Amino acid sequence: MKYAAKISYLGKNYSGWQIQPDALSIQEIIEEVLFKISGSHVKITGAGRTDKGVNALGQIASFELDKIFPPDKLRLAINFYLPEDIRIMKIFIVPEDFNARRSAISREYKYFIYHSPVCPPVLNNFVWWRKGQSWDLNLARQACELIQGRHDFKAFCRKGECPDDSYRTIDRLRIRQRENLSIISVKAQSFLTNMVRIIVGNINEVATKKKPLSWLENLLTGSERNESSMTVPACGLWFWKVNYNANLL
Repeated sequence: MKYAAKISYLGKNYSGWQIQPDALSIQEIIEEVLFKISGSHVKITGAGRTDKGVNALGQIASFELDKIFPPDKLRLAINFYLPEDIRIMKIFIVPEDFNARRSAISREYKYFIYHSPVCPPVLNNFVWWRKGQSWDLNLARQACELIQGRHDFKAFCRKGECPDDSYRTIDRLRIRQRENLSIISVKAQSFLTNMVRIIVGNINEVATKKKPLSWLENLLTGSERNESSMTVPACGLWFWKVNYNANLL
């Protein structure tokens, strides 16, 4: 039977989603739990990779089990064995040809920034706490408009991990402000390594008036990574949602 699971997790204690040698990953933990439940080794496929420290509200993973389990009972059994910072929110029975990664038509991330000299402790590990200069919200929105669309995002990818084809299409990039909290939402079919965190870093340069919009526009023509700005902290990034064609999930 083929299943898909919607998974939420806090990333601070893990090396990321994907299994890695000599590091604890979320995928590894879930696969170990599935082995306890099913008695066989189960390979799960995630809709997207998240790096060390990145959180998720709506990661989707697909897997097959030899035994048939009612989805609600399977969710209950998996959550019983999982640590408290990883939770299966929902389980679906899906067609045999469903693949959480290849079947996805888009992915959505949100990045949370708290602008203040003091940050409430309850927000620790959930936001990027910015103590410095406030953002010019109008400039931040203009930066978002520039980044939307299809561009060469070579300058927005971790050095050494950029593919030959570094063009990507940003379907939507928006910023909302709630008092001291900025929320950046980005949607695309696929992303380069560290792309969302570098996007936020470059918006920060423009919104604090350290760099002009013309600098950002030039980055989108295939500039090198070292011409771009910093990769902002992982803790503010949330893998928010995966979109599929109607009736799949």
